[in-house]
Amino acid sequence: MFNVDLLADRIARTNLQKRRNRESERQDRIFNDKVRTIGVDKEALNMQINEKVKREQAAKEEQKTYDADMLHNSKVACLVHSRQVKEKREMEKAVVNFRNQYQQPWSQREFDLNDPDRCRKTDPGDVQMMLPGLVGEDPDSKSRQQRQKEQLREWLIQQQSERAAERHQQNLDEQRYNQSRVDMDNTALQLHCTEMEKRKAAAIATKEYNLAQIEEKRRNVEERHDNRAGHLQELLTGADAEPTLCMVGVPGLCPSSDRRAPPESLQQISQFQKYQIEENKKLQLQKNKEEEQYDRVRLDSARAALLIERQQARLNKQLRQHLDSTNIKLAETHKQQKPDIERGCIEDSFFSKFNTCSR
Repeated sequence: MFNVDLLADRIARTNLQKRRNRESERQDRIFNDKVRTIGVDKEALNMQINEKVKREQAAKEEQKTYDADMLHNSKVACLVHSRQVKEKREMEKAVVNFRNQYQQPWSQREFDLNDPDRCRKTDPGDVQMMLPGLVGEDPDSKSRQQRQKEQLREWLIQQQSERAAERHQQNLDEQRYNQSRVDMDNTALQLHCTEMEKRKAAAIATKEYNLAQIEEKRRNVEERHDNRAGHLQELLTGADAEPTLCMVGVPGLCPSSDRRAPPESLQQISQFQKYQIEENKKLQLQKNKEEEQYDRVRLDSARAALLIERQQARLNKQLRQHLDSTNIKLAETHKQQKPDIERGCIEDSFFSKFNTCSR
């Protein structure tokens, strides 16, 4: 039998051998004590430190250059300013010297057109030392003061008249305001009286209506009493007695020639009144019992509602406590399930998980 290798098998074997070689080289590179690096790359850190130092030195040099330029510019500005001040002062001195030399009063055209040399010819003793019209040499000072006093008097009179007119206007405004307030008060009083009359009429109408209702109720009660009296009369007379004209109506009120009330009718009326009194007592007792029962039910319902509210508050408190305890337990369980590095407790077993294989 011939051992025939296919092309695909040879390619597969070649690729497998290449992967094995790469893996062996990788393992040699990783597990070689002389080549592998454990921990931090010190050379890279030193390089970063050197780059940072260089950047800081460059920034310092740039700042020094900027400061030197600022100082130079400040010195130049000071020198230029002092030079300008000096030139301005020299120019002012030159202008003053020029005026003293070439612009004397007698050389000015406005001094005296007819006689320019008048200042030189005039004796200094005859020259007036103060111009006329100034203080101390005013000839019209009295008339001027009189005019000022008159003007001041006119101003005062005008101010007094303006103040009087202002006070008069203020008084008029106050009078109008008081009159408007009085009118408003009168209107409010009229409205109040009208409202009170309406309320009084409504109260009278309500009172008449209530009296009519009470009268109607009283008539109804009398009719019921009359009906009850007739029914009681029928019960007392019995079924064997034949009704006559004297038995019709309320006992003791039958038409007869004898106006005296028989003794039997008085006894019936007293019995009927006693019956009515007993009926009223029974109705009053029944009403009192109903009110007591209503009060008892209301108190029982209020007590039951208070008890239910307290029970609900107690249940809410228990549920809250249970929920808080459950949340605490869940938080502890979640904290226990976190990795050691997140919980802040790292043991030696944590480092034993690394470098267990070449991957």
